[in-house]
Amino acid sequence: MIRNRPDVVEALPQVPVDVPGAPRSCRSRLVETARLQWRLGDGGDPADLAQRFLGAHGVPVDDLTRPGRHAPDGVCGAALFLSAAAGAYAIGAPTGAPTPVPALPDLVVVVYRHAETTPPPPTTGGWWLGDWRDSWTPRAHADAVEAVRAAIARGDVYQVNLVGHATAGYAGDPRPALARLAALPGARYGGTLTGPGWALGCASPETLVAVSGGRLVTRPIKGTRPATAAGRRELLTSAKERAEHVMIVDLERNDLARVARTGSVRVDELFAVRRWCDLWQAESTVSAAPADGLGLADLLRAVCPGGSVTGAPKHAALAQVAALEPVGRGAGMGALGWVAPDRLDLGLTIRTAAADADRLHLWAGGGITWGSDPAAEVAEAAAKAAPVRALLAAG
Repeated sequence: MIRNRPDVVEALPQVPVDVPGAPRSCRSRLVETARLQWRLGDGGDPADLAQRFLGAHGVPVDDLTRPGRHAPDGVCGAALFLSAAAGAYAIGAPTGAPTPVPALPDLVVVVYRHAETTPPPPTTGGWWLGDWRDSWTPRAHADAVEAVRAAIARGDVYQVNLVGHATAGYAGDPRPALARLAALPGARYGGTLTGPGWALGCASPETLVAVSGGRLVTRPIKGTRPATAAGRRELLTSAKERAEHVMIVDLERNDLARVARTGSVRVDELFAVRRWCDLWQAESTVSAAPADGLGLADLLRAVCPGGSVTGAPKHAALAQVAALEPVGRGAGMGALGWVAPDRLDLGLTIRTAAADADRLHLWAGGGITWGSDPAAEVAEAAAKAAPVRALLAAG
């Protein structure tokens, strides 16, 4: 575990801030003042650690129903990353295979204050990206889909999200390449976060959870087709995709109900078709009023790992994930975003890549139901990864 101190502006050098959800008007004048890094095996509850650390450094999150205000001359807020494995650990569920990026912590909290000066732009050099190597073959991926279908037939689960991993060697500074992901169309949570020996870049369109204006909001995405007129018609008329989607919406309703005021959970929008790069995706909006005294730790335990990247029931689905996925989810399928005194906005780290000292890592997958076709599921995962791979390879 790492805690950078003292908590003063001079403690750490200024760097450009591109964290998803950070106020755009503040990004050019923020300085990191405190950092918490935690890994599986460090002990303790990562959700509790995050809440206590933020409170101790000027971002009170012990009662999200009583928001503070944005202070233009003090603490602006904090970046928060929580891995899928840490989210599973916090709720006592299987954490899955070991991460392929051990340099990346499972919890990162970085607090930022406003500064008077503007940080210098990062220096960049040459960039080379090697060929991608997948952690499982198309055949192994298809076999895992069949294994999930067998588990559904036995009544063990209703749906499981299967995720594959790929890695490629690189040379040069990975940060500019990862920062380019934010430019992908539909990247609502586009941005980066870096630390000693690691960096991650996100192009996610999906809201894991946001707290603003007295409401909790989550926007699960389930259902994918090519972004063509025919693809849109297929998505809207697919009984399989709609059943998969509604199943996850119901799961998200139940997750929010655990930390919401009784009777306040509602589905504001169901199965809206929106575009990410060259894909149509179905998205719903579920919201609720937070229960009195709701703190960040309880909220994270309620929504992490995200239902759309686990399955239903969540604990049983995570057991299937742990048994079937040969490589850990690392930076993928976790939470990344901004926590401030006046609001919270966390994206789900789909369409996300991470770098260690010499390799890039990428994750992609999809939800498996009884109606899933193995070949189609393999193709869908490849389609989701393709725009990210292409942009990372750009010079």
